[in-house]
Amino acid sequence: MKILLVYGTTEGQTRKIARFIADRLAGFGHSVQQADSTEIAASLDVGAFDAIVVAASLHVGHYQSSVIHFVGEHRAALAARPNAFISVSLSAASDEPEDIESLKECVAHFVAQTGWTPRRTHHVAGAFRYTAYDFFKRWAMKYIAYRKGAPTNTHRDYELTDWDDLRQFVDSFAEGVGQTTP
Repeated sequence: MKILLVYGTTEGQTRKIARFIADRLAGFGHSVQQADSTEIAASLDVGAFDAIVVAASLHVGHYQSSVIHFVGEHRAALAARPNAFISVSLSAASDEPEDIESLKECVAHFVAQTGWTPRRTHHVAGAFRYTAYDFFKRWAMKYIAYRKGAPTNTHRDYELTDWDDLRQFVDSFAEGVGQTTP
């Protein structure tokens, strides 16, 4: 099957997650085309794909505007085939009920903005990219990390992504769209 994987990234963790997803899907025998939502050509024929995965990261409660635009423009094509939405955020690493509820609200807002209800949604923890932040963002993220009991050494980055959990989700999605286990 031909699968389109569109992603939006800010510091690069969602791009890394998209590569992992693409590699895993390719292992099932699927042909995967990745597209950064900020670089999608107008000539891309979304209808030529058998399934579509969209991945976006949350920043201050919002997903990338380029992802929102892509999904809004192609919601009919998305809805007409197997699809999944991967929501990447630091809150996905939390077990706190208010963080989990906040993630649900962010996805609900995304659905309202785009008019697309994903068949499957999966929350994936992102990363603290302290070395990529400017002074103010580093300070703010360190404060958030401190309040949540997360790492606060700003001289290095911390990846919170649960790759085993993501692998299980991708495998389940791949099996749902066909092909055998790698």
